[in-house]
Amino acid sequence: MDATLKTKLKHGELLLGTVMTLPSPEIAEIYVQAGFDWLFVDLEHSVMSPRDAQMILQAASPTPSLVRVPYHDEVWITKALDIGSAGIIIPQIRTAEEARKAVQLAKYPPAGSRGVGVGRAHGYGQTFQEYVASANDETIVVVQIEHIDAVNHIEDILAVDGIGGLLIGPFDLSTSMGKPGQLTDPEVQGAIRSVKENAQRANMPLGIFCATAEAAKPFIQDGYTLVAVGMDGMLISQLAKNITGSLR
Repeated sequence: MDATLKTKLKHGELLLGTVMTLPSPEIAEIYVQAGFDWLFVDLEHSVMSPRDAQMILQAASPTPSLVRVPYHDEVWITKALDIGSAGIIIPQIRTAEEARKAVQLAKYPPAGSRGVGVGRAHGYGQTFQEYVASANDETIVVVQIEHIDAVNHIEDILAVDGIGGLLIGPFDLSTSMGKPGQLTDPEVQGAIRSVKENAQRANMPLGIFCATAEAAKPFIQDGYTLVAVGMDGMLISQLAKNITGSLR
């Protein structure tokens, strides 16, 4: 049996993914055929519904997907897990208490307070017992560090039991520092470095979003392992511009 995404993450394997914002199972299939290790399915900044996300997960299977929920909210977290994701990405976490709440909502009792339903994750009932017995161990809660408040509370956040990894959102982070998009600014780089150093001390898997492959290379060399590169709309747009630009 292939190792789960969580196991690979724990073992420090490089996991290359990309962000999906368009409700297209066909694009998910293309990404899987291209060799991505995981998909970042975004319900925060897209028009997708949980049903759209489920169709992407079905098209991508057996390649795992992590679903970013809009907020650390019980309904969104439950839906994202019940559709069969390998785990969730929680945006805009700023404090340890928010991180703790997200973990609790993602775990079945007694470890947490996740409600019990029957969906794709449970084999529509056929594998219900097996899923419920293993879900707390196998599903991943990835906390996004994308605000300077989170950087300032990073040690407390890392101390929260049940977090499976951190994912830095550099664009939002720079914006929260009053320097939108200035990713090379020394203060922004210092904040990113602080997260990295604390994560390494805590032996916490660390990821980041990068707009391009070139931007991702230094982070991979620096030990980041959960790496999301580009997003569907941006990639299609750039390819289209390359075609029109080269022919006119």
